[in-house]
Parts: sequence; structure tokens; C-alpha cells
Amino acid sequence: MSRADRIALALSLITILATYYVTERFFEGIPHLEDEIAYVWQARAIADGNLTVASPPQAESFLVPFVVDHNGQRFGKYPLGWPMVLAIGVRLGIRSLINPLLAGLGVWLTYRLGKKVFGETVGIIAAALTLTSPFFLINTGTLLSHSFGLVLSTAFALAWIDRFGEQNVSRRTLPTVVAGLTLGVLALTRPLTALAVALPFALHGLYLLVRADWHTRRHVMAVGGLALAVSAITFLWQYAVTGDALLNPYTLWWSYDKIGFGPGYGVTENGHSLNLARINTRFSLRVGYSDLFGWGRFSWIFLPFGILAVLLRRNWRGLLVAAVFPSLVIFYMAYWVGAWVFGPRYYFEGLFSLTLITGAGIAWLAGWPIQTGESWPTYQGWKRFRPLIVSALLVILVVGNLIYYTPLRLNNLRGLYGMDRADLKPFLTEQAQDLTPALIVVHPENWMEYGVLLDLQSPDLDSPFIFIFSRNKQADDALRAEFPERDFYHYYPQDPYVLHKSPKP
Repeated sequence: MSRADRIALALSLITILATYYVTERFFEGIPHLEDEIAYVWQARAIADGNLTVASPPQAESFLVPFVVDHNGQRFGKYPLGWPMVLAIGVRLGIRSLINPLLAGLGVWLTYRLGKKVFGETVGIIAAALTLTSPFFLINTGTLLSHSFGLVLSTAFALAWIDRFGEQNVSRRTLPTVVAGLTLGVLALTRPLTALAVALPFALHGLYLLVRADWHTRRHVMAVGGLALAVSAITFLWQYAVTGDALLNPYTLWWSYDKIGFGPGYGVTENGHSLNLARINTRFSLRVGYSDLFGWGRFSWIFLPFGILAVLLRRNWRGLLVAAVFPSLVIFYMAYWVGAWVFGPRYYFEGLFSLTLITGAGIAWLAGWPIQTGESWPTYQGWKRFRPLIVSALLVILVVGNLIYYTPLRLNNLRGLYGMDRADLKPFLTEQAQDLTPALIVVHPENWMEYGVLLDLQSPDLDSPFIFIFSRNKQADDALRAEFPERDFYHYYPQDPYVLHKSPKP
């Protein structure tokens, strides 16, 4: 293991600690977005050995966002990839640690990819930039699927370049298998993202099918075949939960939640359009300016120099890496909704594309090596100040981010939507536990006051507390008869630690 490898390993371990700190300190290890609540529900169901559970009576009163009821069964709308991984954390009691562990692996893989494409120097810079990125810290601190997606996309790119990145490549099959499996699992996790990440490599694959020898062509086809075989599990899953292999569960929650343009795609009367796509994309990229490295609009300052370095050195592997992020931007123009609360997270799986090209730009400006095997130059005269000036500028930007931008950004996310771990405490006291099993009718002022309590409720409704979203007295009382073995209480989140036998007048 080289010195650079040891530094990268240290950065990866620091990443695990840093992201776990973010998870516990700012997000408190609980879901905040509807997506997170649905992922946790699916993970718990899978941990219990179920893809679906029987729909509860009056399913509307047991509302779980993005968990649908269809043909008497209840299941989450999201593909299997991430819920299955999260289920491991649920099963082992380390749910909050899964994403930090994946974050550390993502930083290590970013370094390995940078080392392969640009050399150790750029790999280290990219790993450090990833660790200090507010965009990275925010998303890896949640219970969303993006950390897993980043690991899969980076591993795929690394395996592809490892197998097809050299003219005189060995005949090893392991990179071929890894590339096919990681791309397939990415399609099981975030299908549109998988298509976007795959596109630059698919174009390279087409070139190899035309120009390369038969052995290389077989390996290209093997990667595609493996990826397609694994991704086809999505259709088996759709058949298992809906009875129709082609029925996308997304449309069972919102019929308009589809990828494409025109009427029926998106919430507007005329549907999604190129103009709406332009507005969404522009807004997402503006949010990304600051969140990428916490340098405000200067977060993108080194990217043009990285592209220039790639072009001047004719580093076609660097072009493959650089193409991933714009491919994601283009593909997600076809989706009617954007993302900005945690930054433009639909582009997150292309983060390695930005950190590596930024790292290449920094190294090129400083006069450091930007290719494997390239030695460190010796400068004379005024040129000696070149690396010092670039290093000083980089230190100022990174320190400014760590002192000002990142703490402020994370603090603004604390208790997002008014949802805190403290909201669960009234039901964790010894006095409350003595009342179980109990059926709790929640009378919230807003949906989030009910949603936060779902972290205490099991998918099959056998947890000590189960919670009803109060719709009206008639519906609430009818459900009381459905659960005669449970005590019945009313709960008002504005009046915590108090359970009422009757509703307030």
C-alpha cells in the first residue's frame, strides 16, 4: 500500500465518522422526507421477510407516504435495491450507520478511480473534496438511497476503466463481472440514474464492439448482459407486488409520476414540457453552485481547467468520467419534478465526475501530476509560486466552507419540517410503555406531526403503538372496533406526554 493509499484510507475512515456525526447530530437518525419514511417502511417489511403486507382496514387512516395499497396488499413504490440494503441495517440494529459506511466506501472508490484515470495526486484531491463537500455530507447523512447509488456508480466506472481502459488489457473477468453487477444493482436502485450513468460507457462500448478484438467484444457484451439480467429483477418485483410486471408502482401513488413529456406527465394541465425541464434544471444547478463544495458560485471555478487538462492530455478515460454528470442532468430533464432541499440530489451519483475533474483542474493549475506515472516537476524562479498560490487559494476556500458554509447549511436542516427525535420521546417513557399495546389517534396540525411517529410503527402493525391519522370521529371509532385487544387513546402533538381517553371538544 502506497503512501497515497494510506492517506486515502484515512480520509475514508474520517468520512465514516464525519457522516455519522451529521446523521446523529443534525438528522438524528430519523426520516424527514416522505421518501425516507417509505424507504424505512420497505426496509422493515423486507427485514421481516415480506415484500408486501395485508392492507389495514381503512387504509387512509394508516397513511404512509409513497406506500401504496393495491389489490388488498400494501407495499412501497420504490425498487428493491436500497430497501434491501437498508433492511440489513434494520436487522442488525445499525440503520443509522449504513449510509456513513457507504460514504466512506464512496470516498475510497473515488480515490481509486482518480488514481486509475489521473494518478494518485488527483485521486487524493478528489477524495478530500468529496469529504468536505456539503452536498456529500448532507445526502450521506440521510436515509435516502444516494450513498448506495454513488458507491455503485463509482464502482461501475472503476471496473469499466479497469477492464477496457488500457490497450493491452489483461483477460481478467472480475472487472467485467463487477461492472455488470454494479450497473444492474444501480438499475434496481435508481433506474433513470443507471441509464444516465451508463450512457457514456455504452457509447464507448459501441466503439469497442466495432473496433476491438473478439475477446474484448465478448466482455463488453457480458457487461451489458449481466446488467440487463440483474435489472430485470425489477419486473419480477413489480409482478410480485402488483400482479403486473409492467405496472410501475410509482403510478399507483400519483398516476402522473412518470418520466417523459406531454399530458399525463407531471402536475400541470399540459404535462411536462421542455420549458419546465429548463426551469427545473436551471434551478437545480443554481442550488448546486453553493452546495457542491460550499464555495458559493466559486464551487465550479476549477472545472473548466479540469476539462482543459483532459483535452490537452487527450485523456479519453477522463472524458468518460467527465461525461457522467452532464448525462445525469440531461436525463433528469425528462422528470417533471426537481430536488433542492438536500441540494440537486438527483445528480448525486455523478458527484465523482465533478470532484475528479475539479481535482484535475487544481492539479493542472498547480503544476502537479495529472497522469499515472507522471513525476513531480521542479520549478525555478517565479514559477515556484504557482503551486503555492493554488494551494493557498484552495485552503482558503475549504477552510471557509468548513467554518461558515457547511455548519450553517447543516444547522438549517436540523429539525427539518419540525420533525425531531424528541417527538418520539412521549411514547418511549416507562409510563407510556405500560399502556401498550395501544391504538393512538393522532390529531396533528400538519402532516409531519403524524409522519414523525411512524418511525415507532411496524409495517404489519404489531408494534406496541400503532398510530391513526385522524380523519373524522366516525372513522376513528370504527377502527377502534378493528383492534379490540388494544387500548384506545387520543394524542395531540401540541400537548405531548398526555394521552386522552376521549377526543378534545
